[in-house]
Amino acid sequence: MDEKGLNEGIVKALLLDHKRDRRWKNIRFFILTFFIILFFVLAFFPSLLSFGSSQETEPYVSLVRLNGVIEPGKEFSAEEAIPSLVGAFDDENAKAVVLLINSGGGSAVQSSIIYDRLMSLKIEHPEKPLVVIAEDYLASGAYMVALAADEIYVNPNTITGSVGVISKGFGFAGVIERIGIKRRIFTSGMNKDRLDPFEPLTEDDRAKLSSVLDEVHDYFVDLVQISRGDKLNGDPEELFSGDFWTGGQAVELGLVDGTGNLSGILKDKFDVELYRDYSASGSFVEEFARSIGVSLETYFKPKMAYAQLV
Repeated sequence: MDEKGLNEGIVKALLLDHKRDRRWKNIRFFILTFFIILFFVLAFFPSLLSFGSSQETEPYVSLVRLNGVIEPGKEFSAEEAIPSLVGAFDDENAKAVVLLINSGGGSAVQSSIIYDRLMSLKIEHPEKPLVVIAEDYLASGAYMVALAADEIYVNPNTITGSVGVISKGFGFAGVIERIGIKRRIFTSGMNKDRLDPFEPLTEDDRAKLSSVLDEVHDYFVDLVQISRGDKLNGDPEELFSGDFWTGGQAVELGLVDGTGNLSGILKDKFDVELYRDYSASGSFVEEFARSIGVSLETYFKPKMAYAQLV
């Protein structure tokens, strides 16, 4: 073979290798793209996996879990809970809405906002029963939220009730003087520094705080009386003292309707074994969606699950 033929053979071989490399790059690109698309489909549209399954035709209820301290920025807050509650009520195929609550309470304001939204959702969806099932705790603000339900169920050992209001703090009057610290405070408004922990508690301060707490407590008591009505079975002074009881005692006092767990109540009351979970997930996918300005509330379809697995 002459030099020209050799060069042509080398060029052809190089072109063939280049074409082969480009083909494999394209194949790898399409494989990677496929798995990226698959990831987002599974993450954002998990319900597509169950398309045509028996779960899609079996009866179910909408479920929202409300756990922990009730306060802004937490899982159990108006900001986090209300979108889940709206989604649960808007599910036309759900036979009922069930709240699975485990909370010792928290902010009276957040509790009241959630209670009010539940009451408005019940008006918008009169055909949809609302049931609360409690686990370890259903106390204080959590009990206030539960009062929106048509029926409340607890475990026999659930800490229940605590219909009261509390304000906690510390008094350090005289402490900083003993260690040589001079405190300076300037206000516009004679009561702006009321309840300052470094000042002695005055009778006027005590009366002011008591009046505020009494007003919130009266609101709470009114909700209990409106919601439970003739079901209440106890001395009002005891019921509204801020004390708490076991779930079994709460049933006797009429604060709740009965005892049971999620799977049993779903089967006995609604003849279902499935629930669709609308709880705020706080998952990586949700956080990622928020970071790029996407709202999962618009199109996220929660997964189905069997109650007996809970």
